Amino acid sequence: MEQVLIVETGATAFLFAAIFVIGDRIRPFRILAVNRRSINSFSAGMSVAYVFVHLMPELHGARTSFASSASAALRYEGMAVYLMALVGFLVSYGFLHLPARLGTSTATGYERLVFRLHLGGFAVYAWLVAYLLVRNLEETEVSTALYAIAMACHFLAVSDGLRREHGPAYERVGRFVLAGMSIAGWSAGIAFPLPVPMLAMLIALVSGAVIMTSTIMELPSGKDGRFLPFVSGGLTYGLILLPLAG
Repeated sequence: MEQVLIVETGATAFLFAAIFVIGDRIRPFRILAVNRRSINSFSAGMSVAYVFVHLMPELHGARTSFASSASAALRYEGMAVYLMALVGFLVSYGFLHLPARLGTSTATGYERLVFRLHLGGFAVYAWLVAYLLVRNLEETEVSTALYAIAMACHFLAVSDGLRREHGPAYERVGRFVLAGMSIAGWSAGIAFPLPVPMLAMLIALVSGAVIMTSTIMELPSGKDGRFLPFVSGGLTYGLILLPLAG
């Protein structure tokens, strides 16, 4: 593996970790908006643009790689990749709707259970996203940069959402666990390459999870969102992605 790639992806992994640890003090795009909600909406627009302009087309590439790397002809020509994306989507939906499914309660045991389940799910999620920094089907400087920018904005919204939902528990423990998992995922990517079929399925799984997480945690709604910053972020990053993502 090239030394430059290791350094660049390592810097991004540490950026992910910093976002989890001090995300509430990071203010990207401050030149465009001073309001925190406007900044979050602009970042959310960027992440959603990445999903539609880059991530969805990448699923087709993952399917092609999966089918071409198989030792025998595959029924449905690698459609299992799309099924894996659906699995990632549905699993993420389940985790994000845990409080509603478990019922409402202010009991300490209930809150602790929800926090641990959320933290466990997002720890695996952060590990996978960081792993794919290093091991991807399209390992170019441009694709890595696009992925890093979009996921950094994505993690800002994820961290903000977990901080609002779990408060002191996230501040004491959660943010450090997610930061550590970001570094651990990157380290595993350096040390342990996966076969192309497994990598394609992993990309599909994460793609489905990103789509659901972006939809639930980042789309602006009601008083928490700002429509114009959201649209501006989506269109701006979408236009940047369009000529580069092909």
